[in-house]
Amino acid sequence: MTVFLDSLSFMAAHLPLLLAKTAEHLLLCAAAIGTALVIAVPLGLWLGHTHRADFLAVSISNLGRALPTLALIAILIGIVGLGFANVFTALVIICVPPVLTNAYLAVDQVQDDLVRAGRGMGLTGSQVLFRIELPLALPLLFAGVRTAVIYVIGSATIGGVVGAGGLGDLILQEAYYGLPGVIAAALWVAALAILADVLLYVLQRAVTPSGLRARPALP
Repeated sequence: MTVFLDSLSFMAAHLPLLLAKTAEHLLLCAAAIGTALVIAVPLGLWLGHTHRADFLAVSISNLGRALPTLALIAILIGIVGLGFANVFTALVIICVPPVLTNAYLAVDQVQDDLVRAGRGMGLTGSQVLFRIELPLALPLLFAGVRTAVIYVIGSATIGGVVGAGGLGDLILQEAYYGLPGVIAAALWVAALAILADVLLYVLQRAVTPSGLRARPALP
């Protein structure tokens, strides 16, 4: 309990430092998540729409679970060196699988009767995707995005190992900041993850058609 109270005191005494490291942390996470979404969402939607390459989607998902972030960072040292680019690349690699897999499954599992009805009304393939499949796929798609975002926010702390900045600098330097500093930064990361999940849930509710909001999204 004493250490926890000391961590709160550390937050109050080092608020400018925590805010600066939080800005670095969020920049790293936002860049990685944004890049992963640009790659994974269109590809997953297309694979689900065409009902092709299910083996590819599952394999990428399994690969993402099997690759430890720290191992990726170590491998990438020989390719991109130390710093921001290293951790950014590693986070993109671990962020793509859950988003891609959920995007694929969300569209692939839309009822065939609805798709055939849309085609029977004269809708083109792209119209079927954006007017029928994508609205129905949003809850599961957002579940994948929320999982990936929380994972990235937590994993970005490893960036302190290679000088990428962020809250990991405090967590991995107990000798300099002390245990209260480590706990304070860890609590800060947890708060960021919770806040991001809440904001994404609100966004999910806002963009999901009202008829689907009663359906629980997968965690």
